[in-house]
Amino acid sequence: MRIGFSRSRRQGLVYPRLCRRFFAAILFSLPLFLSLFFSCAQKEEIRLAPPAMSPLSRGEIGYGVVNVSYTHVADEPGGQGLSLGYLRRGSVVRVLERRVPGGKDEAGGGSPETWVRAEGRDAGFDSLGWLPESVIDIYPTEAQARTASDSLLQ
Repeated sequence: MRIGFSRSRRQGLVYPRLCRRFFAAILFSLPLFLSLFFSCAQKEEIRLAPPAMSPLSRGEIGYGVVNVSYTHVADEPGGQGLSLGYLRRGSVVRVLERRVPGGKDEAGGGSPETWVRAEGRDAGFDSLGWLPESVIDIYPTEAQARTASDSLLQ
């Protein structure tokens, strides 16, 4: 007499248990594998704009370098102010304030132009005045503005 299971009984009891354990292991490990696979994918970097600065946080916005051959400095923002002097290309000014005067621009119908209040000590201008923001490049530090000014003048 033989001791043990018959062939039909072995196929009926042992193999289905192994199959169930195998499929259960796959079903539990598949989500783990997929989460690891998709978490390693390269994601697109989202750039955030810096927050608007409070006027009380600093005494100035930055330093500006005139980027046109010359520009007049006005006593008030907008195109109607009196000329206080002029600045040449490469002049460095301290930018204290930004303002958008009311109304349309002088060309006839676009958005109003932004003006900046500047303080300068360069030739032709040694007090406070207003410049169109489009005629200057603004830098956070005076050293950066001086470097940009030097490169403009070369």
